[in-house]
Amino acid sequence: MTCRAGLSRYGRAPLRLLRRLLLGLMLLIGALGLAAQETAPPAAPVMVLTAQGAVSPAMSDYIRRNLDTAAARSSPLVVLKLDTPGGLDTSMRDIIQAILASPVPVATWVAPQGARAASAGTFIMYASHIAAMAPATNLGAATPVSLTGPASGDDGQGSRWPFGSSQDDDEATEGEDPPAAPRQPGSASEIKVMNDAIAYIRGLAELRERNADWAESAVRDGESLSASAALAVGVIDILAADLGSLLEQIDGQSVVMGTGATLTLETAGLDHETVTPDWRTAALSVITNPNVALILMLVGVYGIIFEFLNPGVLLPGTIGGISLLLGLYALALLPISYAGVGLILLGLALIVAEAFAPSFGVLGIGGTAALVLGAVILIDTDAPGFAVSVPVIAGVAVAGLVSTLIVARLAARSYRARVVSGVEDMIGADAKVMDWQGGEGHVWVHGERWQARGPAALGAGDMVRVTRIDGLVLQVEHGSPAA
Repeated sequence: MTCRAGLSRYGRAPLRLLRRLLLGLMLLIGALGLAAQETAPPAAPVMVLTAQGAVSPAMSDYIRRNLDTAAARSSPLVVLKLDTPGGLDTSMRDIIQAILASPVPVATWVAPQGARAASAGTFIMYASHIAAMAPATNLGAATPVSLTGPASGDDGQGSRWPFGSSQDDDEATEGEDPPAAPRQPGSASEIKVMNDAIAYIRGLAELRERNADWAESAVRDGESLSASAALAVGVIDILAADLGSLLEQIDGQSVVMGTGATLTLETAGLDHETVTPDWRTAALSVITNPNVALILMLVGVYGIIFEFLNPGVLLPGTIGGISLLLGLYALALLPISYAGVGLILLGLALIVAEAFAPSFGVLGIGGTAALVLGAVILIDTDAPGFAVSVPVIAGVAVAGLVSTLIVARLAARSYRARVVSGVEDMIGADAKVMDWQGGEGHVWVHGERWQARGPAALGAGDMVRVTRIDGLVLQVEHGSPAA
């Protein structure tokens, strides 16, 4: 009995020790869990992007880069604060593709009060997961704008139809009376572009379950809506006066992501971070201005010409090379007319030819005319903010004419100037006889000793005049007496 009791007592001791170890381990795990909860990092802030001005390559680059940054940071939401009159179709489609493919939901908010999402901005609104507007804002007027004039059936021209809000569209939407009749495309190409735009915006509307019929009328008839009217007809989701109100109202809403998954937004009380356009966006915005791009190209060509005319100066060639490359890069991003580019290249070639083969202004004037015509038709769009201004074209013309005038004047001066070197300069030159015998000897002319032939009655010290050169022998005759 004693042995059994002792064994039983000693057999239960390891069990109690094991229980104590397990209890301590559980307490340790719980403490670590509480500590982890207390030190958990706060939720990532909402990223706010500001897109103001024409929809351009710079805006597209800014939005796409920051959508990638938001995805890398696992941001809960990107708010695109939009105020645009429209812009380039290619840039608009790049932005829309980035929004549709973004793993982070995008809420496009037309703000501040007085802002608008016209033309291309309407398409971006329809593509966003959340569409919101501030009071006293508007959207619409998404009809493609003809470059060669109003889209009437009797113009007979194959107009090009970029996306942009023209002055005529703005006046029609801001006036009290609606237009008498909707704009109708005339040519087959215009009909194709119109139908493509309608199908595109209807597809976006069906994807986001928004009013597709009004979207079509915004493209076909150029209709516009105020913020409250857009909310009433199901074009937008939220009417928010400030960012805080926007985040509160969309909290709990469900959006469909590009993968098809449904995501419920949890945005109430979240902090936000405003990402302003950086130096890269600012630089891209400057150089993609058609006026700046054209000026960069001209500076580049003139700098290289000056370097060729004055080898070794280096500075004009360096600045010219950099400017030319920047100008070509900017034109590659812009919708350009190849006819305009061809005329500009022809004009520059003629101006260069004038510098190296002077034609007394014929080549230079022709080159300047080609340059001006090319600048007029260079940009193949009527979108706002994408046109070469008249003062810049006038400056191009003046610069071309001035350079031509300078080259022509230098050529004329060179033509009239007396020859100061070579064989031509030797004819008629005065020489002094050094030694002479039997009708030949040596003379001193232009600091050199030459063999010469001439009259027999010459002697050392006599002055003669060169009449002809036979190889390396001068033919001379009596000249002026020695001084």
